[in-house]
Amino acid sequence: MESEIGVMDDKAKRTRDLLSSFYSSDQASSIDSSNVSSRFATFDTINSTSFDPDQYMNLLVEKSNLEGLLQKHVEMATEIKNLDTDMQMLVYENYNKFISATDTIKRMKSNIVGMETNMEQLLQKITSVQSRSDGVNSSLYEKRGNIEKLHRTRNLLRKVQFIYDLPARLEKCIKSEAYADAVKFYTGAMPILKAYGDSSFQDCKRESEEAIAIITKNLQGKVFSDSESIQSRAEAVLLLKQLDFPVDNLKLKLFEKLEQFLADLHLESQELPCTDNPNSGRTSWPHSAHEDSIREFAEAIRAYRTIFPDTEQKLCNLARELIIKHFEAIHHYLKKELSSKNILAMLRVIWSDVLLMDEVLPGTSLSDYCLGATQDATKQYVASKFNHLLCDISDTLTKIDNQSNKGEEVKSSWETILETSKKAVVQGSMVVLMDLHQLLDENLELLIKLRELIVDWVQEGFQNFFGNLNDHFLLLSGKKYPRNQDSSFTEGMPGDKVQAGLVLVLAELCIFIEQSAIPKITEEIAASFSGGGARGYEYGPAFVPAEICRIFRSVGDNFLHLYVTLRTQKVSVLLKKRFTAPNWIKHKEPREVHMSVDLLIQELETVQNEVKQILPQGHRRKHGRTESNGSTTSSLSNPLRDAKLRRSNTQRARSQLLETHLAKLFKQKIEIFTKVEHTQESVLNAIIKLILKSVQEFVRLHTYNRSGFQQIQLDIQFLRGTMTDAAEDEAAVDLLLDEVIIAAAERCLDPVPLENAILDKIIQAKLGMSSAEGPSSQ
Repeated sequence: MESEIGVMDDKAKRTRDLLSSFYSSDQASSIDSSNVSSRFATFDTINSTSFDPDQYMNLLVEKSNLEGLLQKHVEMATEIKNLDTDMQMLVYENYNKFISATDTIKRMKSNIVGMETNMEQLLQKITSVQSRSDGVNSSLYEKRGNIEKLHRTRNLLRKVQFIYDLPARLEKCIKSEAYADAVKFYTGAMPILKAYGDSSFQDCKRESEEAIAIITKNLQGKVFSDSESIQSRAEAVLLLKQLDFPVDNLKLKLFEKLEQFLADLHLESQELPCTDNPNSGRTSWPHSAHEDSIREFAEAIRAYRTIFPDTEQKLCNLARELIIKHFEAIHHYLKKELSSKNILAMLRVIWSDVLLMDEVLPGTSLSDYCLGATQDATKQYVASKFNHLLCDISDTLTKIDNQSNKGEEVKSSWETILETSKKAVVQGSMVVLMDLHQLLDENLELLIKLRELIVDWVQEGFQNFFGNLNDHFLLLSGKKYPRNQDSSFTEGMPGDKVQAGLVLVLAELCIFIEQSAIPKITEEIAASFSGGGARGYEYGPAFVPAEICRIFRSVGDNFLHLYVTLRTQKVSVLLKKRFTAPNWIKHKEPREVHMSVDLLIQELETVQNEVKQILPQGHRRKHGRTESNGSTTSSLSNPLRDAKLRRSNTQRARSQLLETHLAKLFKQKIEIFTKVEHTQESVLNAIIKLILKSVQEFVRLHTYNRSGFQQIQLDIQFLRGTMTDAAEDEAAVDLLLDEVIIAAAERCLDPVPLENAILDKIIQAKLGMSSAEGPSSQ
C-alpha cells in the first residue's frame, strides 16, 4: 500500500515538473540550470536541463551491477511510457481550453462593436441635456435671486414681528405661570435686542426687561416658597441660570431647604411610630409614608445635583446625614425593649434608603458606612437584650423591697421569689436566644455579612451577662466593689438594709445557675449559635461555661456563709443587749426564763422558716453524744450541781471546776464546726453552733453571783430542748450548751446550780404558758 502511494506521489511530482518546465521562463530555466550544475552529478539530475547522459551512464555502471542495470532499464522504460501518457493527456486538456478561449474572444469582439455605437449615442444625449440645462439656468438666474432675497426678507420680518410681540408673549406667560416658555422666548430674542435694542426696538427691549424682572422675582419667590415642591424650586433655579441671574445665594438657600427637608423627614419617622401588635407597645417604622418622603427627597437631590454639578460632595454628606439620623432613631428606640422583628424592619427601611441614595449619588459609598453603622447598632441591640434580661431577673429579686412593709406576707414569699428567679434566668435566656436567632435567619445583605460577628456577640453577651449578674448579686448582698473571682465575703460588712432571706435566695439561685441554667444555655448556644470566630482565635473562646460555673459555685458558697453570718450577727446584737443590761453581781434569784430566750427562739424559728422555703432537705442524721464511761447523760449540769451542793467554800468550788475541765478531756471527740452545705439541716446546724459559741463568748465577759449563774443555767436548759430538736448534730449542740454553763460557772463567785425540781418546775410553767399563748395568738 505504501509503495502504491509512493508511486502516485512521484507521478504527481513529475506532472508538476512538466507543467512548470512548459510554462516557466527562460530566466528561471537558466537559474535552475546554474543551481543544478553547481551540484555534483547524481542520479536525480536526469530531469534537469544540464543533464549529462555520459556522466550519468558512467556513474550508473560504476555503482550498479548487471541485475541493477536491468532493473533500472525496466524502471526507465516504464517511466517513459508514463510520461508519454501524461504528455498526451496534458495536450488534450490544454487543447480544450484553447478552443473555449477562442470562442470567448470571438463573442467579446462582436459585443464590443455594438457597445461603441451605444456609447456614442449616450454621449450625444448627455451633451444635449447639458446645453438645455444651461439655458434654463441662465433664464431663471434673475428670478431665483429675487426669490432668495424675498425669503430672507420674510424671515427678517418674522423676527421683527416676534420682537414686537415679545412683551405681549411674556405677559401671557406671566399670567399662565409658563416661566419656562417665557425664558425660552426671551433668550431667543436676546441677540436682536443686544444688536438693535438701543435704536429700533428700544420700547420692546424696555417692556421685555420689565416683564423679565417680574418673572425673575416670581422665580425667586418660587425658590423660597415652602409650598412649592423641591423639584419645582430646582427648575426655577435652572431658569434663573438661563437668565444669567447670580444663583450663588439661591444655591445656598436651596441647600438649606434640603437640610430642612431632611430634618422634617427625621422628625416624621420619630413622631409617627406604628406597632406590629397594638397590645405589645413595641414600635417600628411606617413604610408607605416614609417611602414617599424619601423618594421625594431623592428626586430633590437629583435635581439639585443636575443644577449644581460642583456640589456633589455636599450632597453626599447630606445623604450620609440621612443615614446617620436613621441610626440615631434606632439607638433611640433601643432604649426601649424591642424585638428582632422590630430592629429588622428598621434595617430594611434603612437599606432601601441607602440603595436609593446610591442610585442618585453613586459616589457616596453609603453601603460601607451603613454596614459599619449596622454593626454598631446590632451589637448594641444584642447588648440591650442582655441588659433587659438582667433587669427582669433583678425585678424578681427586688420584689421583696416593694413588700417590705407587709410583715409575714413578705416572709412567705421567699419560695415564690426563688422559683420566679429561676424561671427568669432559664426562660428569659431561651427567649433571648430565640429572638436573636432571627438575626441569623434574615437574608438582608447587611446582616449576612455580620453573621459570624453576631454569633460572637451572643456568646460574649452571655459571658458578660453572667459576669454582670454576679456583680448584681454582690450589690444585692451589700457588696459594692467590682467583680473579683477570688474575692470572698470576709472583707467588710453588708449594709443594714440587706435581708438575710434574700442572701439565701441568691445562694440557692447561684447553685441553680451552675447546675441547671448554664448546661441548658450551653446546649442551646451550641445548636443555634455555633461557629463565629470573627473576633480572632487569639482572644480565646467567647463563651466559657466552665468558668461561669466555677464563679457561681464559689459565690453561692460565699452567699451561704454570708447568710449564716447575717443571722448570727443579728442574734449577737440581741445577746449583747441581754448580757450588758443587767448587773450580774447583784442579780436576783431567777423566777422565770428570761424574755431574751423567747426572742432567740423566734429568730431560730425565722431561720427555720426561711431555709425550709429556699433550701432542699438533706439526709437528716442525728448525732447523739456518749461519754467515755458509757453514760448517756446529755447534760453536765446534774453531776456539777451535785458536786456544788457538797462545797463549803470557794476553794472547793474551784477544785470542782478543775475536775470538770479534766472530765472534758476524756469525753468523745466531736467535730463542732463543719463545712456548710446547701441543705436545711446543714445551715440550721451551723447557725445554732455559732449562736451558742456567741453565747459562750458573751458569758465569759462578765462576772456573776449565784443568782446570775442560776439564771443562765435556767435559760440554757430551756433552750436545750428547742436547739437539740432543730439541730442535726445533737451531740455537738449538747456539748456547746454544756460549755456555756461551764463558762458561766468559771465566771461565777458562788457557782451553786438550781435544784432539779425547781429547774423543772420553772421550765414546765414556761412551756405551759407558751402553749396557752399559741392558740390565742392564732
